[in-house]
Amino acid sequence: MTASKDFTELPVVDASELLHGGPEAQREVAEQLGRAAREVGFMYVSGHGIAPELFDGLLDAARRFFALPHEEKMRSWIGRSRNHRGFVPEGEEVFAQGTADRKEVFGLALDLPLDDPDVRAGTPLLGPNVWPELDGFREATTAYYEAVLAFGQLLFRAFAVALGEEPDTFSRYATKAPSGLRLIHYPYDADALDRPGIGAHTDYECFTLLRPTGPGLEVLNGAGEWIDVPPLGDAFVVNIGDMLELWTNGEFVSTTHRVRRVSEERYSFPLFFNVDYHTRVEPLPRFVTPDRPARPGLVAGEHLWSQVLQVYGYLKDRRAAGELTLPENALALSAGFGRELGD
Repeated sequence: MTASKDFTELPVVDASELLHGGPEAQREVAEQLGRAAREVGFMYVSGHGIAPELFDGLLDAARRFFALPHEEKMRSWIGRSRNHRGFVPEGEEVFAQGTADRKEVFGLALDLPLDDPDVRAGTPLLGPNVWPELDGFREATTAYYEAVLAFGQLLFRAFAVALGEEPDTFSRYATKAPSGLRLIHYPYDADALDRPGIGAHTDYECFTLLRPTGPGLEVLNGAGEWIDVPPLGDAFVVNIGDMLELWTNGEFVSTTHRVRRVSEERYSFPLFFNVDYHTRVEPLPRFVTPDRPARPGLVAGEHLWSQVLQVYGYLKDRRAAGELTLPENALALSAGFGRELGD
């Protein structure tokens, strides 16, 4: 790994020139993004140009949904979805080293009709969203999702430039990707007790764009220390995921992180930017050397699906019943990416 052992805060990158600047200004932003991706794997990205009212609408929709009675939220339970969308109650999602987190989630992604060819073929994770009967919820979440997805395409091109590749090296594979947006609610918990390592993980996709409403996120630096990542204005917290670490053969770092248990109520909105399900991800030739041999390649969607199958209770039950199986060569949770605790 090339991550700095002693970073104590995240770098801040102003991306406004990606939207409005000329080629040289855009290249400078790309170089800043690349340095942060190499040295830390996490960064704040400001200047994204996304209208504040889109986030306000998303937050309002989340508050109204999570305020519903549990029985009403369970009408949208993820276990009723054919493609892993909808409401995730407390205890449904458990990472490898952890116990159940105090959180509830609503998940959505690209809204594809049932007659889409990939959906008809049974491709995991693709298909229609689940929508609760809540006025304005679909409209607010979709508007935010589409805006952040478009900004993510700009970042994807900038990451390619930062690596010395053609701008569309990665983005040409993101045409119908299972890039998920999660609305996460951490309720007020006066008795919150934290334990080191609980919920520590890397993100399975290419990169993540996160907007939280309060502190709690921590990043593991190269010295094995947890570094606080509080919100910074309207900036996104952007972190590299497993697929970009693999594509760059470790040049970019998928950094281990967790959410510390805090007493205050908190909302968090990560969009996990991915490539199309069947995309084969292998190290780019420029990053393969005798001292850094190529890591084994993966299919992006299969990696995501295999990790999801090992985290969610309802999918574990279906595996135990023989209804689902892990993809061939599936990695164990967190295997091969990020930093192991205690390294």
